[in-house]
Amino acid sequence: MIDLNKLELKEIIKGYKARFVHTENNTLAFWEIDEGAVMPAHSHPNEQSSQVMEGRFELTIGSETMIYEKGLVAIIPLELYIQVWQLLHVKFSMYFIL
Repeated sequence: MIDLNKLELKEIIKGYKARFVHTENNTLAFWEIDEGAVMPAHSHPNEQSSQVMEGRFELTIGSETMIYEKGLVAIIPLELYIQVWQLLHVKFSMYFIL
């Protein structure tokens, strides 16, 4: 068992802080994102899924943009560009297979 509250909260870029759980084949990230913070467009070499636990934000996956809030799960295909714009303070988890 891993106590997430005991993991260091690291600021990855301005306004984006996360706790990470790494295994040999997976990474699980727990993000806390400040209101108004912007994640520049980027892609990952692996598929991801993420779930909002608190707050809401605008998420662009490829050419599709939508408001992403509690109760929604996003599946992000590998190598597809994404961009995030925070509307409110957000907490969300992200899972990806390495």
